[in-house]
Amino acid sequence: MDKKEAPVKKGGLLGWYFNFNLLYRILIGLVIGAVAGIILAASGVTALPPWLSMFGTIFTRLLKMIIVPIILSTLIVGASSVSPANIGKVGIRVVVIYLITSAFAVIIGLVMGSIFRPNAELAVLAADAAGKASNVSVWQTIYEIVPTSVAKAVVDEKVLQIIFFALLFGICLSYMKVAKDERLARCGNVIYDFCDGISEIMMKMVKGIMQYAPIGVAVLVCEVFAKNGAKVAGSLGIVTLACFLGYAVHIILIYGGLLKIYKVPVKKFFNAAKTPFITAFVTRSSNGTLPVTIEGAEQLGVDKEVYGFSLPLGATINMDGTAIYQGVCAIFIVLSVTGHSLTFGQLCMVVVTATLASIGTAGVPGAGAIMLAMVMSSIGYPIVEATPIAGAYAMILGIDAILDMGRTALNVTGDLCCTTCVAKQMGFVNKEVWKN
Repeated sequence: MDKKEAPVKKGGLLGWYFNFNLLYRILIGLVIGAVAGIILAASGVTALPPWLSMFGTIFTRLLKMIIVPIILSTLIVGASSVSPANIGKVGIRVVVIYLITSAFAVIIGLVMGSIFRPNAELAVLAADAAGKASNVSVWQTIYEIVPTSVAKAVVDEKVLQIIFFALLFGICLSYMKVAKDERLARCGNVIYDFCDGISEIMMKMVKGIMQYAPIGVAVLVCEVFAKNGAKVAGSLGIVTLACFLGYAVHIILIYGGLLKIYKVPVKKFFNAAKTPFITAFVTRSSNGTLPVTIEGAEQLGVDKEVYGFSLPLGATINMDGTAIYQGVCAIFIVLSVTGHSLTFGQLCMVVVTATLASIGTAGVPGAGAIMLAMVMSSIGYPIVEATPIAGAYAMILGIDAILDMGRTALNVTGDLCCTTCVAKQMGFVNKEVWKN
């Protein structure tokens, strides 16, 4: 494993700001905003002046700005990166088991959210939000995944329709890249390079926006506490408890169940998964943990033919911890701003959107927060400036780093578990390793 490059120190007037750990900056922003909001509430001030509130509004608008291009670029690149040859041999099994575990993860998240019902009791938007909320049948939800117009889906920000198109486009592009016709292959690779370039640009934009996040979070959280007082703080603890309990349940029930079904030695697996788990917890990056996860697969005797394809793919599309986080946080935000639970149609929409959107979630710190904005848009609660929805989202973002540690560790454990099970099923594993 290569040594990690030391971060480049930035100079200039704001060097002190950019050189300070982003995690700590966001947490400090949360604390400053909460304290300032409580002081304002105690003083009888419930609204910030427009010039100050503007900084929170800018943050929410920046988040909305990047959602559609991120979905299109990252999903097209992710889907087209899968070799058609691997799709036929290993890929279908790997992708199916990844999507199934992700769907179960969202369900577990929704169950945890429904049991704990974290609620900040913000200013209720029952009339306004209920009008925007999606209250449709399951069947309508399914057939409306297919867009009648891609342009209209993009303009109207129909997240599921955009995801469907991007996946279909990416799969077709993967076949085009390896076409025997030289012209088609050349065009396919040009399109792939273009989308890959757009994806990289969007990731740069995300990193830049996250540098502004501490300021945006401080202002948005200040507004929330000014309007609602200190009572909202306890709800964040409940969100954290619900998420981490969901992570534990998923490891025991889903991963433990898979290992039993495929007759993989449980003790041997978790001994090999221990180092990747801890590394992912600390680094909060599935991609950054990949070399360690590969070492874990080798300890389990998994053939390179399987893990060489499955683990890099899993670091991109298998986001079980992130899916649990989506379920809990979606319920928290909706309960906080409406006082009502999600409808059955909305619950199904969260499951479908979070499962599919996980394919386009980058394996880098904080990417799940962007995905949460996509999920909220899909159920009719977009992150709109100067609303309780934006305030509730900002509260989640303030503790996102804590939640991210657990969900990234779960993501990486899931990659290794699914890879080992598929290898065992196909006979691409050295069973002698398990006897040691």
